[in-house]
Amino acid sequence: MDHLAGRAGQCLQGEYSITVIKAVHIHITGIVQGVGFRPFVYNLAVHHQIKGWVRNTSAGVDIEAEAVPDQLGAFLRDLSAKSPPLSQIDQFTTNEIETQGFGEFSIIHSESDPNAFVPISPDVTVCADCLAEMSDPSDRRYRYPFINCTNCGPRFTIIHDIPYDRPFTTMAGFPLCADCQAEYENPADRRFHAQPVACPQCGPHIWLEDTTGKTLAQKEEAVQLSRAMLKEGKILAIRGLGGFHLACDATNPKAVETLRQRKLRVGKPFAIMYPNLTAVEKDCNLSKGDIALVTSRERPIVILPQKPESQIAPQAAPGQNTLGVILPYTPLHFLIIEPEPGFPTALVMTSGNLSDEPIATTNQEARQKLSTMADAFLLHNRGIYIRCDDSVIRTREDGHQYPLRRSRGYAPNPIRTKWEMPQILAAGAALKNTFCLTKGPYAFLSHHIGDLDNYETLVSFEEGISHYQKLFRLEPECIAYDLHPDYLSTRYAIQRAQSEGLQALGIQHHHAHIAACMVENNTPAETQVIGLSFDGTGYGSDGTIWGGEVLICDYRQFNRAVWLEPVPLPGGDAAIKEPWRIALSWLIKAGIQLDDDLPPIGSIDPQAISLVQNQIEKLINAPLTSSLGRLFDAAAAMIGIRQTVSYEAQAAIEMEALASPAETGCYPFEINKQIINPIPAISSLVEDQRSGIAKEIIAARFHNTIAEIAYQTCLNLREETDLNKAALSGGVWQNMVLLEKTSLKLEQAGFEVLLHRQVPANDGGLSLGQAAIAYHTIIN
Repeated sequence: MDHLAGRAGQCLQGEYSITVIKAVHIHITGIVQGVGFRPFVYNLAVHHQIKGWVRNTSAGVDIEAEAVPDQLGAFLRDLSAKSPPLSQIDQFTTNEIETQGFGEFSIIHSESDPNAFVPISPDVTVCADCLAEMSDPSDRRYRYPFINCTNCGPRFTIIHDIPYDRPFTTMAGFPLCADCQAEYENPADRRFHAQPVACPQCGPHIWLEDTTGKTLAQKEEAVQLSRAMLKEGKILAIRGLGGFHLACDATNPKAVETLRQRKLRVGKPFAIMYPNLTAVEKDCNLSKGDIALVTSRERPIVILPQKPESQIAPQAAPGQNTLGVILPYTPLHFLIIEPEPGFPTALVMTSGNLSDEPIATTNQEARQKLSTMADAFLLHNRGIYIRCDDSVIRTREDGHQYPLRRSRGYAPNPIRTKWEMPQILAAGAALKNTFCLTKGPYAFLSHHIGDLDNYETLVSFEEGISHYQKLFRLEPECIAYDLHPDYLSTRYAIQRAQSEGLQALGIQHHHAHIAACMVENNTPAETQVIGLSFDGTGYGSDGTIWGGEVLICDYRQFNRAVWLEPVPLPGGDAAIKEPWRIALSWLIKAGIQLDDDLPPIGSIDPQAISLVQNQIEKLINAPLTSSLGRLFDAAAAMIGIRQTVSYEAQAAIEMEALASPAETGCYPFEINKQIINPIPAISSLVEDQRSGIAKEIIAARFHNTIAEIAYQTCLNLREETDLNKAALSGGVWQNMVLLEKTSLKLEQAGFEVLLHRQVPANDGGLSLGQAAIAYHTIIN
């Protein structure tokens, strides 16, 4: 290797000593842009007396380093061992090169390559150092709502291209002032090469408008007037990091109810923002895992058990025993919700959108669409390039995270696989849509898109795909899609495949659920699992509606081993909104007398009952379904919890909240070869209801029954197949009572239980499974 080394001579007491200088080129991939990696490299190089340079490229970070071997070796070790906390090194390669005789170490201009890509950091919660400066009256960024540094602030939502440099972000229109420029160029400063850096003199600002567009206040006055309005019970539209929120006093029943009426959100729970952990602990019970998650840099909405003495208005989460809690994650949040005597102890902080539409991101869009909901608008002029909703996560009893929505703080962080995948686009489902793009070992699962049931959300879906393709330099060779012919994502995939001449693969919905769970558990390609795929709706291979499926599958293929007895779904989608319909279907199937003492009968118009009964008996607009999610709806209606719903799975969610944790009873059921027959359980449930057994007990017994059905089915299949891995996926597994009961029983029986930890069990994780199945189909 000496031919690659430079030599420096020095005369000491009449003798010459020769110092060998070696040089290496280093290439690092992973999340290494927008996380302070270049400043870290620079300061590390100065510390180890390294000469050379570092730069961002579209493929990661490149370094050329020259030094004596010992210093160079220490530098290389520290590069990976001491990397910035927000970074993630996926690949680290070094090659010896000829020395260039550099006189110093420097950060040089970035290099763009249209064919290369690098993972992008998610947006990061404002750090403690920035908060301290924002609270310091002597600091020039005192109470500045856009304070940030290399360790925190916006990333994904402001980037429109790579490499991650200011000209490729929505901060491009804010030239740095002399003071910010000095910080940006100072290697010893925390804002050294921090791309979104700004201050009150050169950066974005806020202002408050009324609904006519009149400016009411600016900057700090806007903060104070906004707080005063919230204190008075007003509703504000607040432009945040990835879109708008609608905010009001969460302890004020009238304000919360007004927001519900204006937003046309009848029963779905609102997210609640608290100023700090101490305030959360007054209203909620938190485990160690909950505390770690609530205070994490990702700052998701965390579902927490609510204390009986909670001061939150009951209208914020009707029918629930939990609250969706979030702490502030932007400087503006901290200013708005700053604790003060007489100010609300918590704020509703819900998505700023019309029902079923994407959240508003631009000021003009908010003015147009939120003016009937908000009393005023707190606006700013830093652009949001890509909308991004808050993530929603629970913690399991063992402390592990269990995602319900993966978005801000996590996207676009890729899921790492063990495969070198071609470029695949998986279009996802219709509800809770995400898409997934693959390249090499990376599966880029998108941020939350939402329910694809209107034009606005479809546009957001298409724009998101285009943005990811641009960021990660992707041109799909294959498109995977759900088999349901009416999904907008399916239609998009087929039309695009046809127009671009791409391979198109239809993927069965429940197989994709199990595959997604397998991917994040690093299940090998040749391994089969018992897949418990339980959800509300999925298009089956036979053209019926599936949802209570137990599969034997690997990534390439599946066998529908066991399933729930199918029943008619009277009215199709109408039965999802009116659970009494599917309850009636099960009651008729069970041969139970339809007397008025049954809640679905006694509380519904007799003419409607007669009409739906006719639909069921004659199979008129009553497709067959094996959905376990619909069975939960039916049970909730039979118990008398809810006959109609205002949001998906509301009846089942409220039944879960009602279930008594102390009850261990279980209803009878049958598993006849391939068919799960719940009719004995339904008959017993109705008998309990007619006998006046408490709803809490009946709800618990029903949950225990479904857990026992899942357990017995797995035991039967293990005996037949010798398979010992059980994967639990699908929206029904968001039910934490059912999840904990079932997984515990399976683990105690020696099963290896595969659960979700990185992506949702619901349709928000489906595209990952579609991509995995498509990959293994292509290579075989």
